[in-house]
Amino acid sequence: MNTVLVDRIAIYFFYLFLVGTAIAIVMSVRYLEIEDEHHGEFYALMLLSVVGMMCMAAGLDIVLIFIGLELMAISTYILVGFLRRDRRSNEAALKYLLLGAFSSGIFAYGLSLLYGLTGSTNLGVIRNAVGRMDPHNPVLIIALLTTMVGLMFKIAAIPFHQWAPDAYEGAPTSMTGFMSVAVKAAAWAMLIRILLLGLFPLRAVYAPMLVFVAIATMTGANFAALTQTNTKRLLAYSSIAHVGYMLLALVAVATAEPGSPGFNDGLKGILVYLLVYTFMNLGAFAVITSLRHRNVIGDELDDIAGLYQRQPVEAVLMLFFLLSLAGIPPMAGFLGKYYIFLSLIETGHYVLASLAVLYALFGLYYYLKIANAMFMRQPMESGRLPVSLGMRFALGVCALATIVIGVYPEPFIRSVNWALGIAQSPHVAAMMK
Repeated sequence: MNTVLVDRIAIYFFYLFLVGTAIAIVMSVRYLEIEDEHHGEFYALMLLSVVGMMCMAAGLDIVLIFIGLELMAISTYILVGFLRRDRRSNEAALKYLLLGAFSSGIFAYGLSLLYGLTGSTNLGVIRNAVGRMDPHNPVLIIALLTTMVGLMFKIAAIPFHQWAPDAYEGAPTSMTGFMSVAVKAAAWAMLIRILLLGLFPLRAVYAPMLVFVAIATMTGANFAALTQTNTKRLLAYSSIAHVGYMLLALVAVATAEPGSPGFNDGLKGILVYLLVYTFMNLGAFAVITSLRHRNVIGDELDDIAGLYQRQPVEAVLMLFFLLSLAGIPPMAGFLGKYYIFLSLIETGHYVLASLAVLYALFGLYYYLKIANAMFMRQPMESGRLPVSLGMRFALGVCALATIVIGVYPEPFIRSVNWALGIAQSPHVAAMMK
């Protein structure tokens, strides 16, 4: 009935969801045993949320996309509050539920207006119908605005980010890692489907909005991250800042002609960024998860102090993940930023590219604040830190991927090109040589 489109980009996202979920499950086993909340429902809810994500990535019908979104969201609300005896977990789940339900209502209103205007719930039909309309039609503008509010909430862009720091801090730490990569990738898959398929004829209208939201997101998140002492909140604001970078790539896509180098490299930048972010961010959360033992929660900067003396391998791996998040070559994070900067330059957005480079320096400061605590400060506790076999496996996979993608990115770039059905640009071919 033309509701699902399992194309290459959907398959790419499927693998991204499955890899992120697999690593998060391996991270969760020992952590949930320590929390005394090791129940099978945790894994069932994670897998149900992945089903919802797959509907979001492959949906060609706004009803199916919305159903997938709600299946993912409701599963995630429960998982955030899974630590029933922890007040922070309960509070985070309640805030996330209330704000999430509110944003879903606004999003559903926008989708219903699009259905009313076009007479169809199919994105292809909506695209053709919208293309024949006046782009300044007031009802169409309201539909676009309300739809974008729902989309921006799901990717945690400022000013719709309020749920993220609280949900990240209160959720089980392995769940926080899962939310930061898989849930965010699903939101981006949905955003790409709706904005670049159904509403593509309106790109001249929403491109200025994306510029404003991207700048606000990078500015607000980077300044907020500077003052954080809780590592989960710091990484939450860092995650929001990365959304700002990816929105800049979307600006390049929205302002370029389809098939042009700027258009292709902008899309490639988003997919590469989501790929490398999956490994480097999950790796950072794996280290924080491993700090949880006995009566130590492990998510404050004081808890990670002196980690090099207690567990040198973990400290060095955490440094790799932090440098990758900051976009320092030869780590994988540099590749994502390279494509975003390249697409901005190709589309003539030199001011936005300069601003992105400036904010990358801010990011380096607060990431090195964590590194400083690990290597330069004295540990609060003495003795070796116990790390389970599953956690070692998760850390090893994330570290290997972060280093290999950075040093030898060609196979991964080829997979992104395959997903987008495009040939490699001459700039990248030259870089590979």
